Amino acid sequence: MDMGITNRVAVVAASSKGLGRAVAHGLAAEGCRVVVSARTEADVRKAAAEIAGATGAEVEGIVADVSSPEGCERLIAGAVARFGALDILVTNTGGPPAGRFDALDEAKWTSGFESTLMNVVRLIRGALPHMRKAGWGRIVNITSLSARQPIDGLLLSNAYRAAVHGMAKTLSREFAPDGVLINNVCPGMHATDRLSHLAEIRGREAGISAEAALARMADNIPLKRLGRPEELAAAAVFLCSERASFITGQTIIVDGGASTFLT
Repeated sequence: MDMGITNRVAVVAASSKGLGRAVAHGLAAEGCRVVVSARTEADVRKAAAEIAGATGAEVEGIVADVSSPEGCERLIAGAVARFGALDILVTNTGGPPAGRFDALDEAKWTSGFESTLMNVVRLIRGALPHMRKAGWGRIVNITSLSARQPIDGLLLSNAYRAAVHGMAKTLSREFAPDGVLINNVCPGMHATDRLSHLAEIRGREAGISAEAALARMADNIPLKRLGRPEELAAAAVFLCSERASFITGQTIIVDGGASTFLT
């Protein structure tokens, strides 16, 4: 299927590894000119070079910490300076610290607010003027299953990811007349560093190894395995495409059937 996004300029936040990297690779494979970002120069250069080498696409790497206002501004400004446009924005972040209520002090709540909610606000704020001027745009937020079904031990994610969903639904209605479509992709348990970290925490609590904890997680998924990052990326790339031209304000759940609520 031709996604109709050849030469579109796509910015993918926090994309040197994991889900963000997979989405950046997927967009590059569809012919987009892609901007990847990471906090360190070595990581972002490596990711940009590898994605460009694998896909033949133009890929720019920008060092930016999107948990800060300055990092968000640097990423958007750098993308426009390099390619002269901004058509697609994929927001992404590594997620706030894990922990239950008693373990989360004021500083952790503030940090989670900045890195999980406000970075999405700032990136969208920076990207929207370029999309509205062009009369075409796609914004996809990579969130978490925790936004729809709270996960034990991930209180900050449960709270702030849900806020992103509420904002996205509201903005999708505000900016639909401008040709800007805004959706979320909601990953369940995918094989990423973030999930490995959560498995270490759960393993310690249960007195088992991280590997055993991961195996338990996989066993609770109807497909009996963890998701692959490229499986999440496929859904995100579709929502960024011309083929998704009548879809906005929606959340696509990619979790192997793990969620128990009705969608």
